[in-house]
Amino acid sequence: MGDTAAVTAKEKKPKGPPSGIVIPPKKPKLSKAERRALQEEQRAAKGGGKPAAPTQKVPAAAASAAAPSSQEEKKDDAPSVATTRSKRMDKTLSLFSHLPQYRDPEQYEEEFTGVSLGSNAGSQTEQLHPEVLVLGVKYADGIIRGGNSRCKAMLRVFQRVIQDYETPENCRDLRNDLNQRVIKPTFQYWTTKCRPHSVSMGNAFSFLKLAIANLDREMDQEEVKEVLIDTIDAYMKERIDYAGQAIAKNASTKIADGDVILTFSKSDVIEVLLKDAATSGKKFRVICVDSRPLLEGQLLVERLAAHGLDCTYILLNALSYVMMREVTKVFLGAAALMSDGSVLSRVGTACVALLAQSNNVPVLFCCETYKISNRVQLESITYNELGNPDDVVSTNCAVDRSISTS
Repeated sequence: MGDTAAVTAKEKKPKGPPSGIVIPPKKPKLSKAERRALQEEQRAAKGGGKPAAPTQKVPAAAASAAAPSSQEEKKDDAPSVATTRSKRMDKTLSLFSHLPQYRDPEQYEEEFTGVSLGSNAGSQTEQLHPEVLVLGVKYADGIIRGGNSRCKAMLRVFQRVIQDYETPENCRDLRNDLNQRVIKPTFQYWTTKCRPHSVSMGNAFSFLKLAIANLDREMDQEEVKEVLIDTIDAYMKERIDYAGQAIAKNASTKIADGDVILTFSKSDVIEVLLKDAATSGKKFRVICVDSRPLLEGQLLVERLAAHGLDCTYILLNALSYVMMREVTKVFLGAAALMSDGSVLSRVGTACVALLAQSNNVPVLFCCETYKISNRVQLESITYNELGNPDDVVSTNCAVDRSISTS
């Protein structure tokens, strides 16, 4: 037994690749000049749209002589005028390359028309509701701005989509079909093709999905429509309209006679707050700080002046002068309130808040509860939204009055 074990231990299997695996031979080493000539040939083939020629070893002197001719051929074969999309991509800095890029509806027209819904019914492809496409273009063009305005517009379109919804034949669960085939693709279209959704839109969409999931499975189609439309109406009244009125009622107590209130850009809650404080008989003055390229503060000044308030309009570069001399309180709106207490708002809000802090001026943020997010954000680069770069280049300061802020 011992001799047999010793013989077996001495016998070793020959080393080698397993059967059925083919190992390609090693490529021959090329000199520096040969590698350079090979790269020039591949670049020339890509530029001209021709297949790359088989690689051949060439002497160093011949390779160096062939390099200039390859470069000239590349210049001749390359397109003379770059497309608009490639030019727009070249404007993107690597620091913001991870963010969703701005998409102009005029240059990406095919992405805003004829978009098919998530699932196919037989040979017929279901289409998105026309109201969805119309609202998507308004989002992309910036016709509808502001957290409350965008959220309300989204919910109103969802009401029309639900009203026109028809249950397909052999549908086992109306709730699942409505959510997966209609509601979810609609929201994804707005988010991926038009403009990234705001925190308020995301929270409202989650609320709608939960409302659909909590429906009774035995409810018929008409009853489902009625319940969902009433639920959406209640959400807009309670979480947006009534919340803004409650904020205005509580925050107006912070305003005293003789105060100079400073606000930045335009916020629906701040507008309601200042109007209510003026209606209650308090005497104060408002300084509205604005900035390019949107200049939304102009509309706020017009509405407050029409209500009888004494208003002053300045740009952001004059903020330090008025902050030191006149301002007693700062009221700012918010697009979202993070779980760590940080606030997400329009660009320029941080400048106003920091300057007020340096001058010991109290800052009050007004934000509805439906804008509270469980996310944490420490800076403005990891997550943000890119706008139209042409708006920054343009020096036309006129405001398009067609922008909806209601």
